[in-house]
Amino acid sequence: MARAMDGQPGASPEERLRALAEGHDSVLAAMAQMQLEALERSGLDEETYLLIRLAALVATDAGPASYRAQLSAAGHTRLSMAKVLGALVAIAPVVGSARVLSAASTLARAGLLPEEAA
Repeated sequence: MARAMDGQPGASPEERLRALAEGHDSVLAAMAQMQLEALERSGLDEETYLLIRLAALVATDAGPASYRAQLSAAGHTRLSMAKVLGALVAIAPVVGSARVLSAASTLARAGLLPEEAA
C-alpha cells in the first residue's frame, strides 16, 4: 500500500514523481525554503546568487523542472534575459557550446523565456 505523503494523501509514488518532475509538488516548497536559507547564508545579493545557480544548472545539464525550481517565482525568471544571456556567454568557454545550447532550449521548455511578440 502506498504511503500517503505530505500534501498529497493517497497519491501513488508514480503520481508524486510525475508531479515533482512537472514542478507541481509540495517538495518544491521545501526546496524553495532551502534556497532562501542558502541565499541568506551565502552573503550574495539575489541576482549574483541566481546567476551562479544558472551556471551550475548549465554545467550539470539540468532539466526544465530544475530550472523552474531554482530560477523562477510565480512562473517567471527573476533575472533579466540580458543577464541570462551574459551568463551563458561567460560560461560557454568552460562548459562548452553544447551545454549552452542545451540550456537555452531547456530555459524555453521550462517556460522561463518571454513570449515572442505577435
